[in-house]
Formats: sequence, C-alpha cells, structure tokens
Amino acid sequence: MADILSQSEIDALLSAISTGEMDAEELKKEESKPRVRAYDFKRALRFSKDQIRSLTRIHENYARLLTSYFSAHLRTYVQISVASVDQVPYEEFIRSIPSATVLNIIEALPLEGHLIIEINPNVAYAMLDRLLGGEGVSINKIENLTEIETNLMKGLFEGSLSSLKEAWSSVVEDLNPGLLEFETNPQFLQLVSPNETVIVISLSAVIGKSSGMINLCIPHVVLEPVIQKLSMHYWMNEKKNDPTQAEYQVLRQRVENSILDVRARLGNSKVTVKELLQLEVGDVIKLNQHLEDPIVIDVGGFPKFFAQPGKRNKQMAVQIIKSSIEEDTLDE
Repeated sequence: MADILSQSEIDALLSAISTGEMDAEELKKEESKPRVRAYDFKRALRFSKDQIRSLTRIHENYARLLTSYFSAHLRTYVQISVASVDQVPYEEFIRSIPSATVLNIIEALPLEGHLIIEINPNVAYAMLDRLLGGEGVSINKIENLTEIETNLMKGLFEGSLSSLKEAWSSVVEDLNPGLLEFETNPQFLQLVSPNETVIVISLSAVIGKSSGMINLCIPHVVLEPVIQKLSMHYWMNEKKNDPTQAEYQVLRQRVENSILDVRARLGNSKVTVKELLQLEVGDVIKLNQHLEDPIVIDVGGFPKFFAQPGKRNKQMAVQIIKSSIEEDTLDE
C-alpha cells in the first residue's frame, strides 16, 4: 500500500521544488523508471490471494469446531482462533517449530499425500493434564511419555479429525482423515522436498490457563486436485444442479407417503393435583367444549382444522368443516 503524505510533508516537498533543491523533471523520470521487485525462487507463491482467503475461511470454521470439541472433552475454558495463513517452503516450516513437540501425521483420503498437525507442548500437555484429572497445567515431559499418556493424546487428537472433515466438507465432500503416526521429533519428518511449497495455518489456542499454537501444514501436492475449488471464481460460476423430473417425482412421492399423527381434540379441562390424585374408574371429567361447537384437529402436533364429530360405518369419525384456523381463535 502506498504511503500517504501528511500536510507538512506535502508543504516541504512543494517548498523544495520551488527553491530548486529538487527538480520536478527528475521526479518524473524517477516515476517513469521500471520498478524491479526481488523474487525468491525458493519461496514460490503457488497459491493466489483468493485461495488464501478461502483457506482462511475454512479454518476459521475449523477453529470454531475445535473449540467446541476440546471444550466438551476437556471440560475447561478453550478458545481457538486463526492467527495466520501463510505459504512457505517445507524446510522453513520444520525450522520454525520446536525441536521437541507433538506431531500428528494425517492421511486425508481421497487426497494424496499427508498433512501435519503440530501442537505446541504447552497446549498438548495442558490437554493431557485435564484428561488425567488435573487443572490443566502444562508440564513438558515430551521425552518420557508413558504408553498410557501417548494413547490418551492419540485418542484425543484422532477424535478431533471429525472437525477437520466437517470444515472441509464444502470443498471435499468425502474427505476421510485418519491419524497415521504420532511423532515428537520434527527432524524425522520428510513428507515432501525441502523447497516444496506448503500452506501453514497457525491457530492460537488457549486451554485453561495455558496457551500456545496449533499449526496445520498442508503441502501443495495434497491440495493440487482441489485447488480450483478454493477460488471464488469457481463458486460464482458453479452451476447449480436442478433436480430432474424423475428426482422430483421421487421426492414428491416420499413427501406424500410421509406418516403424520392426526388427533381430534375433544376439549380441555383444568383440575387440581388433589382432584387428579382422587380420580377413580367411572369418574367424569367435564370439558370446556360445547356440544354444538366444532372440535380442533391437530396434524403433527399443530392445530390445522375445525371438524364436527360423528360416526361412519359404526365407527367414530370427524368431518372437516373448515380447512384452516387462526391461532388466535384457538386461544379464546
């Protein structure tokens, strides 16, 4: 974004031109010169700004889903939000995370390749402490995790993958993420080449009194089959599939064959708890319904018709006399 000059800077510039300290022609020549911007081929930008915005929206929803999931399972205050979405070389991502941390290698079928969810130890062990009945205090013991602690953390993080599936459902309908490995040393991870572009989504997480980052690393090769769906142009030009006549008939048939509960309301009455407890076989309850007044027909629990009670073929029946009723009429 271009810098905006203040009024004092504008006055100083005009004064310099008027006194001859600066030449207006030289300024024009400077503006006409081609501007050169350095480009680092090691940091190839393979995602457009539009696609970055789409990824941000997807993972804002993912952060909300994770907040609900961890709040329910840890029973403590949890707040997760998107801090940043960047595209960097894979090597830079590996260097940016701690040498001892919690790493989940995720397989996201039908997409090819793997992605990484890295949980900062401050956050991971606050979660572990809550799972074991503690207050959520973070104690760094990554180098001597017991088998029980490892399985507890794996189970917690594996359960959170349903949130990832739901967040990506608008882009990949049949996404089926699964936890492949649970690692603590990033140096052992070589999912892609060091110069491969990856998307890093950094989530700021607060678990009780502990805070830290949760980072998602998604290589470009994983998103390549669906990268066009991340563009707003794709969503704007996507044709809506109108139902065919056959599908319409099937839908109509299913609606027409739906079973509804229809009840004839003969009347209402009010009794005290004492009267209710003293009711016996043969007692008569007086209703607030006159014999000449129509009764109300409830359909699916809602009042829909007025009807007149009677008999047909020696069976009790009702005859609808009005197709629609007003709610205020029923309240009277």
